[in-house]
Amino acid sequence: MTERSEVVNPMTVTESAPAPPARRPAAAGTPAAARRLPSLRTVVVAAAAYLVAFVFLFPYLVMILTALRPQEELRETTFLPSAFAWSNFTNFWTGGLAQNLGVTLQVAAGSTVLVLLVALPAAYYTARHDFRGRTAFLVLVLITQMFQPTAMLVGIYREFHQFGLVDSVWSLILVNGGFNLAFAVWILNAYFASIPRELEEAAFIDGNGRFGALFRVTLPLAMPGVVTALIFTFIAAWNEFVVALTLTTTPAEQPLTVALNSFIGQYQVDWQNLFAGSVIATIPVIILFALIERKVVGGLTAGSIK
Repeated sequence: MTERSEVVNPMTVTESAPAPPARRPAAAGTPAAARRLPSLRTVVVAAAAYLVAFVFLFPYLVMILTALRPQEELRETTFLPSAFAWSNFTNFWTGGLAQNLGVTLQVAAGSTVLVLLVALPAAYYTARHDFRGRTAFLVLVLITQMFQPTAMLVGIYREFHQFGLVDSVWSLILVNGGFNLAFAVWILNAYFASIPRELEEAAFIDGNGRFGALFRVTLPLAMPGVVTALIFTFIAAWNEFVVALTLTTTPAEQPLTVALNSFIGQYQVDWQNLFAGSVIATIPVIILFALIERKVVGGLTAGSIK
């Protein structure tokens, strides 16, 4: 007697998938994803960063509070004044210092524009062309950075006196632009040299000329260097004191750094007005950093995508 064997068609067999594990119901009142606590290293680094920031910002806080302190409370040891003397800031405008602030803006802006107009083509040419004497030219430019305006005050004054530019904004623009030119040429030369020439060659293939490739490809990529040179030149011209004190004698033609020096007398210092003017003098620099910060980050990737 033979047994009947059942033939099972493998196509008709379906394997049952294992059932997924049941989820545990979340406890009432607890979020679905609990927030992880920061590690000890993160807490220490953050605390150290806040401490360093406080150390650097504390003098500015003292300067602001002293600018708002009344005259009779200058010798008191309290940190906060009993009343805020806002008249110290209004005296800045009524006392004629607003005109000195305008002179400082003209000198800083003019020096920055002059430096960029001269440094950009010089740095681009030295970065893209290997001509005879290129190294000697860059070294000569670097040597000019070693000379300080203080060591050449007599010669600078005599030169501008012969040209009739004493007590003129143009003399301060030329001096500040000349002494900040070397740094701008070197830093822009380094940025231009780091940009591959193949990017400009690709722009030439697309129909751009030398200036088109420069303004559409090279300059956007070198924008961090341009912004660095701009900030360095602007702040150096903004804070310059010795040359401005020598070349300007009329109070109305003096920049703000020299005008603020008038609050320091032989026997007495007008601390409220001095600090109030110092607070106002820092505002344009802060605004400049706020406006240019995005340009620095955007210049790192601008021009890399066609």
